[in-house]
Amino acid sequence: MRYQTKRKTENLIVTLAILVLGFLFIAPLLWMIVSSLKPETGIFKDMGFTSFIPKEVTFDNYMAILFSDRVNFLHYMWNSVLTVTLIVFFGLIVNSICAYALVKLKFPGSDIILLVIIALYVVPFESMLIPLYIVVNSFGWINTYPALIVPFVASAFNIFLFRQFFLGFPKELEEAAMLDGASPWQTFWRVVAPNSKPVFATAAILTFVSQWSDFMWPLIVATDKQIQTIQVGIQYLFADRTIEYGQIMAALTLTTIPVILIFIFFQRYYVQGITSSGVKG
Repeated sequence: MRYQTKRKTENLIVTLAILVLGFLFIAPLLWMIVSSLKPETGIFKDMGFTSFIPKEVTFDNYMAILFSDRVNFLHYMWNSVLTVTLIVFFGLIVNSICAYALVKLKFPGSDIILLVIIALYVVPFESMLIPLYIVVNSFGWINTYPALIVPFVASAFNIFLFRQFFLGFPKELEEAAMLDGASPWQTFWRVVAPNSKPVFATAAILTFVSQWSDFMWPLIVATDKQIQTIQVGIQYLFADRTIEYGQIMAALTLTTIPVILIFIFFQRYYVQGITSSGVKG
């Protein structure tokens, strides 16, 4: 009896600790959403716990963002959706094929290529920023969509992630396909890829989140407002002498929605992909 009571007490303490930590992590997001529904004068009026409960709800901030001439929000949002979607789509194809080749097609220098990929993963992006800009500029891609898309299609991390997953892929399925006369290319597309949804979903989520929130690279290569992304476009809200924090919170809330939806829809596959891509030999 004492053991059961002690166990229940420990479980209760752990549950409360998790709830407190969960609230601390989600509190900034909740405050942002609530602030976007408040009038401008009510955002900083009460900064206590009651600030999470709006006394007056208004959608004026969202209307101002979506239909105002200050910032072409919908156009910036479309640019982000377009570029990130293409990066994710082509990235899944390129990175998965590269990883499968490293695992299944043994050729001279494959181990060296893997070491180079791992080394590229630990190199900070800031150290490659200037060389990458010079390369993109030499192609004449400044202020074009290829400058926002092509440099991020191949990902060292995603290649390594796919490789770790393919190392544990059942060989019996591949051998059965090859006995039926399938080539390595056909085996990959007809057998391996359809049975690797968890790692594909994991790579898609991680790529989407990282590219959706990217600010530095689009700011450098996209000075034309016609191709600027939402993260750069939001900065124009700070350019006026009078900063409307309600509109800023509304814009940030709208830019957060796609990330939340992507994670909700692919959460099950994401967890499976993380657990299935552990370090293997």
